[in-house]
Amino acid sequence: MSVYAIADLHLSFSVNKPMDVFKGWENYTDRLKQNWQRLITPEDTVVIAGDVSWAMNLSQIYEDFKFINGLNGKKIILKGNHDYWWTTKAKMDKYISDNGFETISILHNNYFVADGVAICGSRGWFYDAEDDADKIILNREVGRIRLSVEPAINSGYTPVVFLHYPPIYNNIECKEIIDVLREYEIKKCFYGHIHGGNAAKRAFIGERYGIKFNLIACDRLGFMPLAIK
Repeated sequence: MSVYAIADLHLSFSVNKPMDVFKGWENYTDRLKQNWQRLITPEDTVVIAGDVSWAMNLSQIYEDFKFINGLNGKKIILKGNHDYWWTTKAKMDKYISDNGFETISILHNNYFVADGVAICGSRGWFYDAEDDADKIILNREVGRIRLSVEPAINSGYTPVVFLHYPPIYNNIECKEIIDVLREYEIKKCFYGHIHGGNAAKRAFIGERYGIKFNLIACDRLGFMPLAIK
């Protein structure tokens, strides 16, 4: 049993929003599936850190979840900025159960344990949030990280934190997110959201404050989930 991670699948089997139009994304769902099935076993767990689907609501996400559910391993999904289908956890859990997507779980104000690792996290928010509305959302996301991490630590697990938004970008830190990671002495943090070669060059990959940060957007990973342990 191993734990892997990837972000930004941007699936669109039910809506007209193909990512194949972008350089490097040609035929990417087939490439993703081939890589995934070759690497991941049914006993493994894969965290998908946001921007899972272009669906606008749960009624449009069936084909995308069907694709994900058919891939090997258990999948734990958190919210990205383009996951407009996202709703309450109760509604998402019911939808997953009603449609038999037994390999999919939702990470939202909770945590999961796989291979001895506590999988924690939240969407995060803009590293340069300044106006009042953004600050409200940012503080809410910090609270969600706490709701995920604290019970995991209290249960004796070592948390690994997954975010969608980068907590550091272009050498600018999202202080509120970094502060909560440092408070709980997080050692590993994975994030997505950043695409393309030029943008990825400004993403922070490495260690700061004793925390190892890594970008797991699927195009950066060559559409291959990354082992986190």
